[in-house]
Amino acid sequence: MECVLGVVGRDFAVVAADTSAVQSILVHKTDEDKVMVLDSHKLMGASGEPGDRVQFTEYIQKNLHLYQFRNTTPLSTAATANFTRGELATALRKNPYMVNVILGGYDKDVGASLYYIDYIATLHKIDKGAFGYGSYFCLSLMDKLYHPNMTVEEAVALVDKCIKEIRLRLVVAPQNFVIKIVDKDGAREYARRELVGDNASTSASAGAAATTVAA
Repeated sequence: MECVLGVVGRDFAVVAADTSAVQSILVHKTDEDKVMVLDSHKLMGASGEPGDRVQFTEYIQKNLHLYQFRNTTPLSTAATANFTRGELATALRKNPYMVNVILGGYDKDVGASLYYIDYIATLHKIDKGAFGYGSYFCLSLMDKLYHPNMTVEEAVALVDKCIKEIRLRLVVAPQNFVIKIVDKDGAREYARRELVGDNASTSASAGAAATTVAA
């Protein structure tokens, strides 16, 4: 019952995902971070088989680091999306990764952007999107409430509405979510929405207090 959401605003992108690690009828943990910081200005939210998800996102992250080390310049968000799509397409003919990805990033010359990449290597540049069972409830909300010049507060409020709808309407709904943001100041965790766990709290951690990931 995984849920991954993404929204791009005026000069930032938000990627959110549930934090549940489940197998069959068992919940193993409620603090699994499914939004990986690829580098200083890129986020990758992923859903799918846990082993494939972890292995593939780490593989992409390390290859981005290798490219930057060799060439002294990072890949752009668009180039990262195409590289990710290429790796999924190659694996599709051999040993497919059951992974769906929402990639958000910020480039100085382009601004914020968001990409949708599914497990059969379909790639689209989007303004808003979602994967998982939660997408059945979120996409209609996004269609109604989204506009291109959203502020951070408006985008997070939209994500909160999606989370509320998922918790209310999905039969076996994940209760905890993490929200991350990427803008000119870098990629970082913005807030958590928690109902289950030792430190369950619905209060947001302030975005300004979040530590920007260094390059």
